[in-house]
Amino acid sequence: MSNTEDLFKKIVSHSKEFGFIFQSSEIYDEGLASVYDYGQLGAELKKNLQNYWWRAMTQLHENVTGIDAAILMHPKTWKASGHVDSFNDPLIDNKDSKKRYRADVLLEDQIARYQKKGKDRNAEELRVALADCLNNNDLNGLQQLIIDHEIACPFSGTRNWTDVRQFNLMFSTQMSATADSGAGELYLRPETAQGIFVNFLNVQKTGGMRIPFGIAQIGKAFRNEIVARQFLFRMREFEQMEMQFFVRKGEEMKWFEYWKNQRMNWIKSLGIPEEKLRWKKHDKLAHYANAAEDIEYEFPFGFKEIEGIHSRTDFDLSRHQEFSGKKIQYFDNEINQNYVPYVVETSAGSDRIFFMLLCNSYKEEKVVDGEKEKIRKYLRLHPALAPVKAAIFPLVNKDGLPETGRKIMDELKYEFRVFYDERDSIGKRYAKQDLAGTPFCFTVDHQTLQDETVTVRHRDDTRQERLKIGTLADFLREKVEIKGLLKSLNV
Repeated sequence: MSNTEDLFKKIVSHSKEFGFIFQSSEIYDEGLASVYDYGQLGAELKKNLQNYWWRAMTQLHENVTGIDAAILMHPKTWKASGHVDSFNDPLIDNKDSKKRYRADVLLEDQIARYQKKGKDRNAEELRVALADCLNNNDLNGLQQLIIDHEIACPFSGTRNWTDVRQFNLMFSTQMSATADSGAGELYLRPETAQGIFVNFLNVQKTGGMRIPFGIAQIGKAFRNEIVARQFLFRMREFEQMEMQFFVRKGEEMKWFEYWKNQRMNWIKSLGIPEEKLRWKKHDKLAHYANAAEDIEYEFPFGFKEIEGIHSRTDFDLSRHQEFSGKKIQYFDNEINQNYVPYVVETSAGSDRIFFMLLCNSYKEEKVVDGEKEKIRKYLRLHPALAPVKAAIFPLVNKDGLPETGRKIMDELKYEFRVFYDERDSIGKRYAKQDLAGTPFCFTVDHQTLQDETVTVRHRDDTRQERLKIGTLADFLREKVEIKGLLKSLNV
């Protein structure tokens, strides 16, 4: 097993063992595939992450505001957006294993194998050929590439493939009134952006917004992925953090570069090393875009997209204007003109960034304990994002130490997410909080009863210091408040 494969398995195991991520409905036949539940620590970490994104977008930028649109939308929405006709994946079946695959993913995996073997020329030739097939929607070409490069099914080991065909990724559903009236099929939204576009006029008019301005949203989306894999990276139910920024035609590339810079700075502020990040231009542009680049992070299984920045032109608003019959335009006083704005989009996968944080923060270090060498494991999460900000421990469960610990807990809990524990040895309690990513532990000991100080243990370097009980709230405010992260963005 390679080090990267080993790391991936450790993170998946750690996520379940310490209450970050659970398989959805796991008690029933091992659960629902590619759908996950956030556990007690995972829910806190995800909320902290999303709160940081929301405040960075809507609080630091005076011309960006937020909404929360419904998941269910009028069926004409998805016809206008192109999802009914174009939101497809090229699929292929192996006749022996009965397994279904995305043809482009099989070919991308082959490119990765070529690169791993040092066959860079083969990898580049296949990458170019794959891009050509995808750009031209050439299904026969995709199948021929699979045949030419002798790609076999990972399960059966055979090359007994069906033809490649398209499969729409939207989940359909019904609402009784809609079904009775024959108005058309409803869908669970495959993206959150359309909820912003159909509310463009509502937000612009009620908020008195002037171009350029943006509308941000965090919300669930659903895609009937056939090849959902790699833990949180590709799921059927996921959450997006998106912002649509409306600009004049001709100024979109200026704002495209601006938001590229803003979003990369935000990702780095999470503590992600620069060498773990890169930009990737799209080989194939979406039907609505005139520019698109992704921020990719180096996961244990390679560089993969965590956020996309797209220049969507005026496609979305123009299409909704056409299909709704309503005028969706902006009157620009500065140039005395009505027009359909262009849009620059930032679209981040909340779950993918959560996964990135777990991968980046998981640490294993050799430490010497007496005469023995052992491995210390911990999550090096930024204190502002950590699920629990501080744990409070009485050194022993007697002599009035638990009562003092509870008093500290009761003082801090109204402002911070804190945790109290009086079980096990102090070493085991420290180790458990390290694995939860808790940045600080406050230990109440017999000296506390004499001078009202506690031992403060720092997670990252295990350094210890003593602080007065009355200063603990100020200490945490300085260390864990999200204000420090926001200021680091220099917006």
